[in-house]
Amino acid sequence: MGQLNITVAEVTQRIIERSSSLRADYLRQLKEDHSNRPERGKLSCGNLAHGFAACGKEDKDSLRLMEASNIAIVTAYNDMLSAHQPYAVYPDKIKQAMREIGSTAQVAGGVPAMCDGVTQGQDGMELSLLSRDLIAQCTAMSLSHQMFDGVLALGICDKIVPGLLMGVLSFGYLPALFIPAGPMESGLPNKEKQRIRQLFAEGKIGREELLQAESDSYHSAGTCTFYGTANSNQVVLEALGLQLPGSSFVNPENPLRDKLTTEASHQLARITALGNDYRPVGEIVDARAMVNGTVALLASGGSTNHTMHLVAIARAAGIVMNWDDISELSSVVPLLAKVYPNGHADVNHFHAAGGTSAMFRQLLKGGFMHGDAKTSWGENFADFTQESFLDGDKVVWRESPEVPLDLEVLTTLDKPFSPEGGLRLLAGNLGRGVIKVSAVAPEHRIVEAPAVVIDGQDQLAGLFESGQLNKDCVVVVRYQGPVALGMPELHKLTPMLGILQDKGYKVALVTDGRMSGASGKVPAAIHLVPEAAKGGILAKIVDGDIIRVDAITGDLLFMGDMQELEAREAAAQPDAGQRGCGREYFAVNRDNISNAEQGASYLFGGE
Repeated sequence: MGQLNITVAEVTQRIIERSSSLRADYLRQLKEDHSNRPERGKLSCGNLAHGFAACGKEDKDSLRLMEASNIAIVTAYNDMLSAHQPYAVYPDKIKQAMREIGSTAQVAGGVPAMCDGVTQGQDGMELSLLSRDLIAQCTAMSLSHQMFDGVLALGICDKIVPGLLMGVLSFGYLPALFIPAGPMESGLPNKEKQRIRQLFAEGKIGREELLQAESDSYHSAGTCTFYGTANSNQVVLEALGLQLPGSSFVNPENPLRDKLTTEASHQLARITALGNDYRPVGEIVDARAMVNGTVALLASGGSTNHTMHLVAIARAAGIVMNWDDISELSSVVPLLAKVYPNGHADVNHFHAAGGTSAMFRQLLKGGFMHGDAKTSWGENFADFTQESFLDGDKVVWRESPEVPLDLEVLTTLDKPFSPEGGLRLLAGNLGRGVIKVSAVAPEHRIVEAPAVVIDGQDQLAGLFESGQLNKDCVVVVRYQGPVALGMPELHKLTPMLGILQDKGYKVALVTDGRMSGASGKVPAAIHLVPEAAKGGILAKIVDGDIIRVDAITGDLLFMGDMQELEAREAAAQPDAGQRGCGREYFAVNRDNISNAEQGASYLFGGE
């Protein structure tokens, strides 16, 4: 393990100092909650009887023994989403694993799990980001019975993992582990899928061909195999020390998968307050852990959604992070992984090349991660260079390869794919935003061109089909932010903008909406703050204004007379209705949500 990189050390110290008061208050509350919790031995007989009424005799007997641990399972299971479908049988597996060591587990509650892939471009997408904080609330409600000594969280995808973790941190005196279900096996190569999508956008193939390609890509139980937010979640959880090392990308049907579930269950029982190795999750998720999670995201070219999720997770643990922290880390952290959309490989190839454990080995060697950070497994984070294997019917751990096994997918410090991480901060007279550059070719990272302004992604298709976009342009999509619409993803734009770029035009996107982990080859300045609906200058941009998106210098600029721009009337926000598909129930959430740099959370107050 190398000496800590000076920038990593400085950013960590800055976060610690900025957070000192809030973090101290959080830890004080954690200790108070732990002291004041209603221990099962002190519950009234009626309370306890209600708590285990539905249990079998064996579990009831264990729950009567106050020294045996009882573990909460909070699950995001549903059987329409491929990533979460395998979780149907996990509670029974976990309960059996706990019985093997004289403990018990109960499903404390379930949380909603919606898929951006299903709702993409539909009204339901406007609930997607808002669901994260709802999941946090549902998790807290699930644990509010206070019958538990630890938490096993079952969740994988986009807003689900951050929401689960935020909710678990509200019960930070409990130890916690996340248990993944693993990715589906590789199907149609992602590059081919992208090609077919563009052919469809050009009208060169029909819907049947497109549907067949999509079905060949998303073909079985398990997480989608491209490196979007779901798989970024898994890397971040391991880097936080809250998931068994190397466990994220073991396929659902692999025999190792079940054994890892058992191992995680047993490990959680070892670290409850009932034993002598108590590891409360609120103490594990500290500034060092948050920096480790950020570094892992950057080195792997992960999802832009985490520029919001990491901030919100940190805030739930009494830690204050911002985009400057992420951008400064990105300036020194090397890009070590190339997984689609940043390359041709998928997460199965990444895992086969050495995966998270091998990547962490490189990053620890270079001093980019805190090896002394606390974890829920092992001595500390330095142990997360190990990976799991089956020895007969037992899980064994051994060191990951010193050199990754496929250097085109996962590389070494001395030959990084880029000397900088995959995410950058953009700032200028248009506001502040983020850009994912790991999949953007160097020649496309600077675009200065006239604006084409739209107020919704559906408006682009008509302009594209009529040929009005056959030119250098910066497409501005406004009124897409958290307050305006709940910040939906805008992937319907991607194929059309990609075609324009392939034709040789200089093209970029500027928006207060999201593009997420699948952000690809077109430079996209996203998450713009302040958003148009909260007085952002984006509301005053008109067609033809010259916009500069410079991912090299980090500039996001209106190239004209700012006094003239500021004097303009802001364009009226379109009447989105915000009714139907359940959107009317979330008006209070949108009205109280913070901006994207503050985590886009309605749990911690508005702007």
